Amino acid sequence: MADWIFSIVDRLGAPGVGFLIFLENVIPPIPSELILPLAGFRARTGMLDLWWVWPAATAGSVLGALVLYAVGALLGYERVYALSGKRWFILSSQKDLERGRSLMESHGGKIVLLGRCVPLIRSVVSIPAGLARMPLWRFTALTAIGSGVWNAVFIGLGWYLGENWDQVESAMGPASYVVLALVLVGIAWLVVRRLRARKGYIGTHRAP
Repeated sequence: MADWIFSIVDRLGAPGVGFLIFLENVIPPIPSELILPLAGFRARTGMLDLWWVWPAATAGSVLGALVLYAVGALLGYERVYALSGKRWFILSSQKDLERGRSLMESHGGKIVLLGRCVPLIRSVVSIPAGLARMPLWRFTALTAIGSGVWNAVFIGLGWYLGENWDQVESAMGPASYVVLALVLVGIAWLVVRRLRARKGYIGTHRAP
């Protein structure tokens, strides 16, 4: 994957960085921790214009986030809520969705803003924002601010580290794995709790 990223950045310049960051938001396994420091290093060597790289990366972040926001909005809270009431739907219960919606309504701005600075979460947070129908202008503004900070930090690190820019990904790799593990544990917990609740419901209704 690294060679593919290098070739796009070197061939397309700042637009290539924006394109890669767009993909990173839609397909989280593509690491911004690799793309952005590389862009910073290339800017330091004069191969890229620093004042174009940051806006391009931030535009890519916003566009990618809007795609996933649209997915959440098109699914719709009511539709997902109805699905969560089905016996075969094991990812969450209707109560979980109600709690999630209440959380987004109360703290959605903070979640979107801060979530942009957490690996993996920075992508998936757009879907619950869409489900909750957070005002589009607010979602876009918060995404631009949070992503702009994230992009500036990692581009700056690439510029500062120079030829050692790849140390950024090495340092961030463990953090990304920790976040992924926590997400998977959270999903597993929801599924197990859902299955236990369903089993208890069935057992109660079978009792004489």
